[in-house]
Amino acid sequence: MDVTADGCSVEVYLLLSPRGEPEIVHAAIRPSASILELGSGPGRVTHPLLELGHEVVAVDDSPAMLEHVRAETVCSRIADLDLGRTFDAVLLASHLINTARDQDRQAMLLAARRHLAPDGRLIVEWHPPEWFDTAASGQGGPIGEVAVELADVVRDGDLLSATVRYSARGRRWRQEFTCRRFALEEALTSADLIFDGWLTADRTWFAARPGREG
Repeated sequence: MDVTADGCSVEVYLLLSPRGEPEIVHAAIRPSASILELGSGPGRVTHPLLELGHEVVAVDDSPAMLEHVRAETVCSRIADLDLGRTFDAVLLASHLINTARDQDRQAMLLAARRHLAPDGRLIVEWHPPEWFDTAASGQGGPIGEVAVELADVVRDGDLLSATVRYSARGRRWRQEFTCRRFALEEALTSADLIFDGWLTADRTWFAARPGREG
């Protein structure tokens, strides 16, 4: 089965079920809002959002992931995306914004910003600063039928590296990642975005809106 450039197994992502993300997004935007989903994977969140009445354009840099998406798709790196149109909402889930390189984060936010309608809303899932202090090997739990466990956690300043272990149906997968703790307001300002509130009590989801140039 295919593995994406960042080490994601398409097979395991097809087994992962939504865990409240579609409802969080739906509650944060108006009914029937158009959504640009950045980093959609195989449609784990895309398809429930379609069922909730939204028009979704799914973006991913993996053709193997997009083969499974039942919506309009665009195969592109997020940083390079320029569709020449805007959306009521742009979605950046899966902690993509915690990328290890600051330049990559800014490029993602700028891509999101140029696709936001003037009254649009950016919806983001991230690792808040406090997560970096509490993340530990052995943490995890089931996501649908898939058992998920964090392992090999290593800290280096604002960077945290770890391995995610997945198991289901007698199979095992692993994905290594490195993420960075960063200053949210500074990152948003650099992309002409303004913080627009927490969407969950644990501060793992927030919204932003276009800034002065919008």
